[in-house]
Amino acid sequence: MASKLLYGAAYYDEYMPYERLDKDIEMLKAAGMNVIRIAESTWATMEPEEGTYDFKHIDRVLHACEENGISVIIGTPTYAVPAWAVKKYPQIMVTTTQGQALYGARQIMDITNSDYLRLAKGAIEALVSHVADKACVIGYQLDNETKHYGTASSNVQERFVIYLKDKFEQDLNRLNDAFGLNYWSNRINTWEEFPDVRGTINGSLGAEYSKFQRRLVDEFLSWQAEIVRKYKKEHQFLTQNFDFEWRGHSYGLQPDVNHFRAAKALTIAGCDIYHPTQDDLTGEEIAFGGDMTRSLKQENYLVLETQAQGQQAWLPYEGQLRLQAFSHLASGANSVMYWHYHSIHNSFETYWKGVLSHDFEENDTYLEAKQIGKEFNALSKKLVNLKKKNNVAILVSNEALTAIKWFRIDTGMAFGNGSKPESFCEYNDVLRQVYNVLFHCNAEVDFVTSEMTERFGDYDLLVVPALYTASEECLSAIDCYVQKGGHLFMTFKSGVADENLKVYHDRLPHQLTDCLGMTYNQMTTPVKTKYSLAGVKLSESEQNVTEFMELLKPTTAKVIASYDHENWKRYAATTQNQYGKGIATYLGCKVSDEALKSLLMMCLKQAGIWNYENEISNQCVIRKGMNEEGKEILYYLNHRNIPVSLKYQGNDAASLLDGKHIENGQELTIDKWGVVILERSF
Repeated sequence: MASKLLYGAAYYDEYMPYERLDKDIEMLKAAGMNVIRIAESTWATMEPEEGTYDFKHIDRVLHACEENGISVIIGTPTYAVPAWAVKKYPQIMVTTTQGQALYGARQIMDITNSDYLRLAKGAIEALVSHVADKACVIGYQLDNETKHYGTASSNVQERFVIYLKDKFEQDLNRLNDAFGLNYWSNRINTWEEFPDVRGTINGSLGAEYSKFQRRLVDEFLSWQAEIVRKYKKEHQFLTQNFDFEWRGHSYGLQPDVNHFRAAKALTIAGCDIYHPTQDDLTGEEIAFGGDMTRSLKQENYLVLETQAQGQQAWLPYEGQLRLQAFSHLASGANSVMYWHYHSIHNSFETYWKGVLSHDFEENDTYLEAKQIGKEFNALSKKLVNLKKKNNVAILVSNEALTAIKWFRIDTGMAFGNGSKPESFCEYNDVLRQVYNVLFHCNAEVDFVTSEMTERFGDYDLLVVPALYTASEECLSAIDCYVQKGGHLFMTFKSGVADENLKVYHDRLPHQLTDCLGMTYNQMTTPVKTKYSLAGVKLSESEQNVTEFMELLKPTTAKVIASYDHENWKRYAATTQNQYGKGIATYLGCKVSDEALKSLLMMCLKQAGIWNYENEISNQCVIRKGMNEEGKEILYYLNHRNIPVSLKYQGNDAASLLDGKHIENGQELTIDKWGVVILERSF
């Protein structure tokens, strides 16, 4: 449990153009910042030649922080290799489907290479043993936004074959059958002839290799954690700054890491969240990244990087930096840390600006950061360690994400091998649409995986987007969840293939036809097709069916929505089935946000989790949890450029930011880009 909120930034003394450490410490303290993160980018500076270490930049900063009561998170410097290491050991560089990488960028090494691991171990041990006794060091960040980097070198492929031998118990017939390798003569008759997996056209084999690559990340972070544990003090934590699929900003489930598995090596989960601002600030990415990270260990987490000024288009409007900071806390974060404190004067990230600009002088972002720091420090005991008890869970799957990269939603055609068209509907598009609609309904969620089926029953509503590939055990758990009284909302492209991406050869969705009360065996790409939802009036554009549609045939289910099209009107578009003690709703096509919102609102109400906060969701985002004093904290977050007024409902409350007393029925006003935080007794 954290003792206080952490507020700060990454700090790079080795990048500074002149001596100003004392001034920076002074400005950090003036801004109420109490933590910095250092060292994750220092390998070449810290170890200028193999086995020779220079800690002067690290020591200077640690000494200044010890003197001024600022905490420090040490990053292990393994994500960007020194030039000397590559010169001496060229096989350190990662080999991918594009060949071997050239030196220059970060994250271009083979995380399984023996020379890389040996050198990294030396650097980690030298650094951590040097700093562990410093009172200001509160924890360690393992590596930086770690992924597998597409590694496909010969040693990795050799390990993959060993992995397959273990999975299929040396039985090639089982492997060939599970992956359908008879197709196009891809059959493998001896282990010695196993081909270079980079060329495979087989989705099952390709997806299994992606799963194997993700496990290399688990292994790598566990390996680092074990090294650090030899030197760290009991009170010092281990974390990692997980990132998300990148679409110019943080977007969806990370394709190259299974965060749930990788987080097992950590004592506290951490993340990096970047998002649009100005007129495009919605709060969606902050909430999605936060909810995902909190779900990894079902505990509070650290935001280790987020933007201050960031990219040119992200310079926040007045009030937005503050709104963003409290939005992180509203998801259960115990820290907000900016990347980075000062702006860099040369090289790749020159214009990814920090709290300060290139002149190092006060600016509007810094002045707003000072306000945030003051409020964080004043309210730390009220807001730290916020506990959330949510009634909705979303089932996410790295395997389904990979599968849909192989078999596109819009055409069903495979592309694999890293190639893909510029624009099409992916797994994360389905996931984020469902998440975003729930977010704007003020329905807070946790995330679960198919390895967490025992937790399904903790939730009144289980949302399952595009679960293309799933084991029979997982599908049985979903079936059982509904029978016992759970409410299920499942989308198209679910229950299609087994865990090896072999399409089930019975009625779809496999093993769930009784639960869902329907089946289908045909699907198509919609053209001039409308979505007709019973009892709901949608505008012309909101009725459009896009990307994909399944032609559903109800058995015991009732039709909730149908297709408005001359040829497809005889099929259902959405069904709902009473099954056992529960209800299962199935959406068979890609619909508009408004149509999806109507469906999810119906499911929330049927699950008995619709309340006043949901009713006023069109006015303001409300997120809540319980603080350490056993009182409920409510965050009212206004992501619009106009003030919002609404009537408060509930027990008398204290407004924490202005000290006002709030009574039931009293009008609350939230400024544009503003936040109100209430504390009330249950």
